[in-house]
Amino acid sequence: MELGICVKGDLDVRRTMALAHQAEAAGFDYMWFADSHILWSDIYTQMAVCLDHTRRIRVGPLVTNPRVRDWSVAASIFARLVQIGDGRLDVAVGRGDSSVRVMGHRPATLAQLTGFCDALRTMLRGEACAYDGAAGPVQLDWADPYELPIWIAAYGPRALAAAGAHGDGLVIQLADPGLCQWMAGQALAARKAAGLDAAGYRVLSCAPAWIGDRETAIAQTSWFPAVVGNHVADIVERHGAATDLVPESLTAFIAARQGRGADEGYDYHQHAIAGSDNVHYVTDAITESFCLIGPAEAHVEKIKALEAAGVTQFTLYLMTEEQERLVGEYATKVIPHLR
Repeated sequence: MELGICVKGDLDVRRTMALAHQAEAAGFDYMWFADSHILWSDIYTQMAVCLDHTRRIRVGPLVTNPRVRDWSVAASIFARLVQIGDGRLDVAVGRGDSSVRVMGHRPATLAQLTGFCDALRTMLRGEACAYDGAAGPVQLDWADPYELPIWIAAYGPRALAAAGAHGDGLVIQLADPGLCQWMAGQALAARKAAGLDAAGYRVLSCAPAWIGDRETAIAQTSWFPAVVGNHVADIVERHGAATDLVPESLTAFIAARQGRGADEGYDYHQHAIAGSDNVHYVTDAITESFCLIGPAEAHVEKIKALEAAGVTQFTLYLMTEEQERLVGEYATKVIPHLR
């Protein structure tokens, strides 16, 4: 089981670099960055600094999308980061939520998402690539040829199928073992149907965590199910609650949410913030299901349950208070029981 951390772009660069050092020393394998350039600062300068000041940990956006940058700009950024970090770059991609909707734009279509992934791979190899929006083929002659690992974030049936057929891994933004197993199964089935090898396919579960008393843990992490609900609202609206295309536990959760689609009943300016008004319908039981809370032993048990469900990496969203304490406690009380 690989382990990662994920930070927002709202931290001071020196603190971000210190967290990178701490996470690498603690035994974490990845340091991810949430890419929402309006709500928080742009992440790619911080990623460059962290790559330059670490030696082992891998780095990447979790997640970026095809809608906020010209595809050649994104590829050029990634190619330079590959050089700075000696090949320690992964990229996680989604359709676009907070970074897109906060501007009043719509997320990318699945065709745009998969086209973006294909274009990134081509340009990172140093090969010529034609894509919509470019007047002619684009080629990064200066780039070192690199096979870019791409993870695709998904919840719904069509996105899960795209993740299986076009990604090297799947990103699931919740930590419920049963839901992770269902979603991973959908992606793997699509991968096999596409004639691709499923043996090396990877599954990443990401969620906030809190080691400590239950009341504080709920207060620190209940923002996350509201984020998940906002992502899933459109899926439930599109596919309906009375089908087997979306698990019943997700449709029941969304039924309590105000607003039918992702643009209703959600304040993006309180996105991923503890205590925000977005959490009005989130129950303690849902928070416990989607997040990791309680004593360190409970974290170890849940991560092992995720692994048994097919998850290959758990990434800790460091979007609560006391980030350094949590990394330290994982280093001494959690990671030793997983390795």
